[in-house]
Amino acid sequence: MALPILATAAATTAVAAYLNAKHHILNDLRQGRGGISPTSADLAFIADRVAKKSVLNYHILEEHAQKQPDHACLIFKGKTWSYAEFFDAVVRVGNWLVEELGVKVGEVVAIDGGNSPEYLMLWFALDAVGAVVSFVNWNLTGEGLVHCVKICGSRFLVTDADVRHNVEPVRSNLEDMSVQIVYYDPTSISLLTNTTPIPSSRHEHLTLESVRGLIYTSGTTGLPKAVIMTTGRDLLVGRLTSQYLSLTPSDKFYTCMPLYHGAAHGLCVTPSIHAGCTIVLGRKFSHRTFWPEVASSRATILQYVGELCRYLLNGPPNPHERAHCVKVAWGNGMRPDVWEPFRARFNIPIINELYAATDGLGATFSRNHGPFTANTIGLRGALWRWRFGDDEVRVRMDVDTEDIMRDEKGWAIRCGTNEAGQVLHRLEPDLSNTAPGYYNNAEATEKRFIRDVFKKGDLWFKSGDMQRLDPHGRLYFVDRLGDTYRWKSENVSTNEVSDLLSLFPQIAEANVYGVLVPGYDGRAGTACIVMGPGVTESMFDFKGLAEHARTMLPGYAVPLFLRVTRELEYTGTLKVQKGRLKREGVEPRKVSGEDRMYWLPVGAEGYMPFGEKDWENVKAGRVRLT
Repeated sequence: MALPILATAAATTAVAAYLNAKHHILNDLRQGRGGISPTSADLAFIADRVAKKSVLNYHILEEHAQKQPDHACLIFKGKTWSYAEFFDAVVRVGNWLVEELGVKVGEVVAIDGGNSPEYLMLWFALDAVGAVVSFVNWNLTGEGLVHCVKICGSRFLVTDADVRHNVEPVRSNLEDMSVQIVYYDPTSISLLTNTTPIPSSRHEHLTLESVRGLIYTSGTTGLPKAVIMTTGRDLLVGRLTSQYLSLTPSDKFYTCMPLYHGAAHGLCVTPSIHAGCTIVLGRKFSHRTFWPEVASSRATILQYVGELCRYLLNGPPNPHERAHCVKVAWGNGMRPDVWEPFRARFNIPIINELYAATDGLGATFSRNHGPFTANTIGLRGALWRWRFGDDEVRVRMDVDTEDIMRDEKGWAIRCGTNEAGQVLHRLEPDLSNTAPGYYNNAEATEKRFIRDVFKKGDLWFKSGDMQRLDPHGRLYFVDRLGDTYRWKSENVSTNEVSDLLSLFPQIAEANVYGVLVPGYDGRAGTACIVMGPGVTESMFDFKGLAEHARTMLPGYAVPLFLRVTRELEYTGTLKVQKGRLKREGVEPRKVSGEDRMYWLPVGAEGYMPFGEKDWENVKAGRVRLT
């Protein structure tokens, strides 16, 4: 009977494997409604920490300093701090904050600086003394900087001396708000000597609902908003991310992403502290230093955002780009045209793409090492759809007005398979305060909610992002809602068009957006392009690009205008900027700098120079775009 039993077992295993592959059962079991869900063990961990009054990430750091004092906590520019050394520095900084600055329990303190050990020490020291950390974007100056300090209500702007040039121009504005500017540098921090333990009275009153930090939005659509990070969220994100990535003390986690942003904060630093592994910190992204820092530190995992990967791929060869120990690239926004070339060139077997937002809900994860899940942000299997399909939905949008489209009864219309729509997350009306909110900005917080979507009285959280789900349960990011535009009654994804244009061999980068043109509904597609190394306008194949676009894209998505520029503009977190380009449009006299405009007239074989006369003809209707 042994053979029949073995045959039956093998058949059962094969069926189970087939069902798992088809319906993503194991994936659904591992990931809850929002990508990572706390288990009973996680909830017990939180309850234990509440009981011990040790709910801060500072406490996790302290425990590792006791358990593994000599283990490497931080590597920066070749120098290593052990957990004991780093914790000792945090204590010294904490005493300085209290004794010299008089920082009070519960007050907000703004810090403004580039990636450095001292910045991390300030962060954890402020946490230790019971203050709320306001993480200001160190690239800001002028109105943006003043705005961030004003809305958080800080008495101090504790500032890296290296960004003095951004702060001094607004000194009078800050002093008019009674804000004291305090500069720090490695020397000033190293001279601090008081190692008296931080008294528990500074933080033992804190609860899971206490505000622990403010992380700012990028400000691509206006002035930055401060997103509230509570104790519970900060603690849980660090723990769950560490467990998802299976981090151990032997791992070394490299990031050069700015520490003021949620990505480096909650997806690298706090998970590393929870795991007791080593943070390898880059000052900022640079082609010159990236691979040498990764290789010399023997980092096992690195953090990316999509444009960083494109920069590396477009950059010259580096002798360290394959001679490293990295097994996993972890981050968000890697585009399809970059994904496999990045993996192949840099010898990184696993690309772990994620979708998340500091001010959002519903993170998703895709640990990819093969073709099936390449370019995805997650999987939605049968089990997930059964459990959570009514809690997370994609709805049809009018991308011009950014309103949800509704049926004849007034209810939102759910998207079908492969149809892009805005993601909504269902909330219980009495639990709306559990959703992310903006500090001192109740109006902006309220705008993230929408009611009466599928029935009277229901409450949903708007993600502001467009996603689509294919027939196999693969989930794809499409675009930010404001970046999708409508032309010829069709929705056009700027990301997807940019990806396909970037495949043209003479283009290094492309930034696609829609512009208003008199006499036309919707927005006309425009691509701002950077030519590849050594390519000039005189040798650029404008006819070949038109053929490429017409071959790769549906007619309505082919850009009608080109803007040729030397380089694209990015935020400090490497998000491409579209605001100025949209405002200037395609009218030649409004186009700033040395950029030149081209267009694709009806019937033309290639893109042609677009001047003032052409604009006047289009505006007057003497020449049609379609």
